[in-house]
Amino acid sequence: MEVTNALGRRKAAVARVYVSQGSGKITINKKDLAVYFPSGVLQYIVKQPLNKLGVAESYDIKVNLNGGGIKGQAEALRLAIARALVKINPEDKPALKSEGFMTRDPREVERKKPGQPKARRRFQFSKR
Repeated sequence: MEVTNALGRRKAAVARVYVSQGSGKITINKKDLAVYFPSGVLQYIVKQPLNKLGVAESYDIKVNLNGGGIKGQAEALRLAIARALVKINPEDKPALKSEGFMTRDPREVERKKPGQPKARRRFQFSKR
């Protein structure tokens, strides 16, 4: 049984996936997908690359997921799954790339600057 692994990141979330032949079971941090992501929208985001290629029932996916919020984690997982599927079958890359699943979203939180309340917010200016 061949196991393919891949890494996906989004904001502060990191997803490590291990994809093997199976029946379509997705386990995240030893919990089922529906337990970890109760929201149907997030479950849909995670399954997008599998549904696009029509292989949702042919792979078991084990995931280590940490950092960030639930939306960032779901998108990091989507990227990791897409990368693992391309490792398994490189011909699938154009289909996934056209949907935007292969692109790492580079946006990160801007750091807070000294002497300011937030990254870009300034204290109120007073002339007198």
